[in-house]
Amino acid sequence: MISVLSIIEDTMVDGPGFRTAIYCAGCQHQCPGCHNPQSWDFEGGRAMTTDDIMRIIEADPYANVTFSGGDPMYQPEGFAELARAIHDRTHKDIWCYTGFTYETLLTNPRQRALLEQIDVLVDGPFIKAQRDETLIFRGSRNQRIIDVQASMAQGHAVTLNYSIAL
Repeated sequence: MISVLSIIEDTMVDGPGFRTAIYCAGCQHQCPGCHNPQSWDFEGGRAMTTDDIMRIIEADPYANVTFSGGDPMYQPEGFAELARAIHDRTHKDIWCYTGFTYETLLTNPRQRALLEQIDVLVDGPFIKAQRDETLIFRGSRNQRIIDVQASMAQGHAVTLNYSIAL
């Protein structure tokens, strides 16, 4: 079960291309300037099963998937189960936004199990003093876009660069 605030279909702001974004309830980071403070409440969502969410994901064969929130890393077992179902039943990639750093997630076995199912991780807390509106798919300069599978293979964070074509 995952506590879900909302599921947005065909969004283009939470990763490249069309995406189905699952916004979960609960975040202890509570970053000043957060664009989604209503997601901080762990009791604010509704419980959904992996099958419930998969029906929505599979209904759009062209949209990839993004986990956001809140912070999905506070619900690692539920999101790891969902990620495994996505990989088993579709060819979609998975992006995940978290206020934790990649390195911190590696040290927590529950969060690492989810991390291992993710294709791309946008990590780090939003820092208002480092806000940069020219960045794509992230809000502040400290946040990284990480190729998780390459990072696991190489033993260090491998970042990806995205920019807006002008």
